[in-house]
Amino acid sequence: MKLASTPRIEFLRELATEILGVYGLGRTVVAIDGTDAAERAAFADDLAAVFDEREHPVFSASLRDFRRSRAEQERFGPESPERLLRHLYDFSLLRRVLLDPFRLGGSTGFVTRAFDADRDAWIQPTWLTGPSDATLILDGEYLNRKELRDLWSYSVLVETEADAVRFGPGGAEDTGMVTEHEVADRLYRGEVRPRSRATAIVDVSNPADPRRVFLDSC
Repeated sequence: MKLASTPRIEFLRELATEILGVYGLGRTVVAIDGTDAAERAAFADDLAAVFDEREHPVFSASLRDFRRSRAEQERFGPESPERLLRHLYDFSLLRRVLLDPFRLGGSTGFVTRAFDADRDAWIQPTWLTGPSDATLILDGEYLNRKELRDLWSYSVLVETEADAVRFGPGGAEDTGMVTEHEVADRLYRGEVRPRSRATAIVDVSNPADPRRVFLDSC
């Protein structure tokens, strides 16, 4: 289906052209990283729509659907920024039922949702297959960590205006107004430096008109 041409869609079309120009054949995994869950998910959904517009087979998944249960998380101690960063998600499960089988291609089945975080319950798996040339778009936080970053063909770091406020000088942590999740985000950024790891950095401070950020201007 042809999408209405807007600055956002045109930007995403250019990004899709870049990705498909290099990774148009075979199985490709595109990671959408970022701290703002809503903006990150919207960007991933719209990018998938652009791939679909081109009639390129595309699958979507979210790291949110591969969380550990609350009981499992508690095995790693009381809630803390460190626990959120290290143990909120089950990366072994993510690899086992989605990433590894998807990358294998062929008739190998894969699962795009494994856990319902709202109900704190496992989801009955729905096994999918796809053609030999297909793209998986996965959105989530902490996706450029060392356990995962070599699994991506291409990764996008989505940044908002709030990121500059939260992580820049005088941000939330400096003023004492901080949540455990924000501290976990700071730990992630300090440890991983996702700006240096992502293939593309995209500023969505104005969601209707995203802008590419290049490292020499960071």
